[in-house]
Amino acid sequence: MLNVRLNDLAVEALGPLPVAIGPDRLAPGLREMLAGGVVLTGGVLGFGAERPPGTQSDLTGWEWSFNGFHLEDHLPVEVGRLPDGEPVISEADQVLMLRHGVGFALEIARTAPVPVRCVVSAGSTNGTFRFHRARPGENVLNEDLDGYRFEKMITVDRGPATLGGTPW
Repeated sequence: MLNVRLNDLAVEALGPLPVAIGPDRLAPGLREMLAGGVVLTGGVLGFGAERPPGTQSDLTGWEWSFNGFHLEDHLPVEVGRLPDGEPVISEADQVLMLRHGVGFALEIARTAPVPVRCVVSAGSTNGTFRFHRARPGENVLNEDLDGYRFEKMITVDRGPATLGGTPW
């Protein structure tokens, strides 16, 4: 099962049915990441996944960190600066990051060897993409995506809506 959820801010920016960038039109850096594939190694999921260091008890948290990156580092968006040095990204560039992020997430969901959750977010200062293996009872997000009031949030899940009766 594929499940795509958007918070209200993402719906306002993209509309209720987000149009994703197709895999052939993704930014070169994103296509390059996909070319290596998503692999499962020692229970962890990632691009050329490594085993977590030591005795990592929180594999979902490790994947969340290991598989995360800033979308603005891979897309032709303009990152301005406020007088205090804070980055600022236009609404149009946030939408571009979301569309590429959703397209990328759909490819990760399609190719991952296990159920997966991808999270795309964009706000006025940055855009991020992260993914992790879906595990029963483990979730790094607040399930109420509208609780993220300052960023546009989209989740793309592939797998059962619940695992073992426990929401992700």
